[in-house]
Amino acid sequence: MGKDKLRRFAEIETFANVYQLEQGKALKGNWASAHFKNTNPIVLELACGKGEYSVNLARLFPGKNFIGVDYKGNRIWRGAKTAIEDGIDNVAFLRIQIENLLDYFNEGEIDEIWITFPDPQPQDSREKKRLTFPAFLNRYKLVLKPGGCVNLKTDNDQLYAYTCEKVAELNLPVHKNTDHLYTSDLVDEVLSIKTYYEKKYLLHDKNINYIQFSFE
Repeated sequence: MGKDKLRRFAEIETFANVYQLEQGKALKGNWASAHFKNTNPIVLELACGKGEYSVNLARLFPGKNFIGVDYKGNRIWRGAKTAIEDGIDNVAFLRIQIENLLDYFNEGEIDEIWITFPDPQPQDSREKKRLTFPAFLNRYKLVLKPGGCVNLKTDNDQLYAYTCEKVAELNLPVHKNTDHLYTSDLVDEVLSIKTYYEKKYLLHDKNINYIQFSFE
């Protein structure tokens, strides 16, 4: 591991807005009251990477709480540090494997989920690792409040098509859907937020796919 990664891993240990592995389990069911000290809605960003979506959503919506979830502490460090430096106290970060989500959140604790440019896991042998595989969708359904939405934003056409297929198979309501976001009429201040990876994709004129769905 490089010196920068080691330094960042050591630094996030001192961040009050980062919970790693077992630390986060104590907040299950009490994230709003125990960490954020309020009763505001909670929004998750899964596969948050550097946390651009979580941090920028927190700027836009001070009346909501945001939690970026990823396993790579080296990436989480950037978002967490930005939030600290800019005094954004309605965003936190959780370093866990996303398949363990139910160990960290109660049923109905979450108001909305964002999945932003996750690893598409293109090999058929890794389908179960895709964040819109039915087993993951079942977890999201449990932690979401009734009517809570899942948003997927991805450059990967295969993952987008796969997600649309699974959503259709499960007869889930689709609220927004496009295979070319920036030529659609869906773009607003939320969907205009761009992650580090999205900016790279757009430089190569890659289309961005987006779908929003719920479970009822």
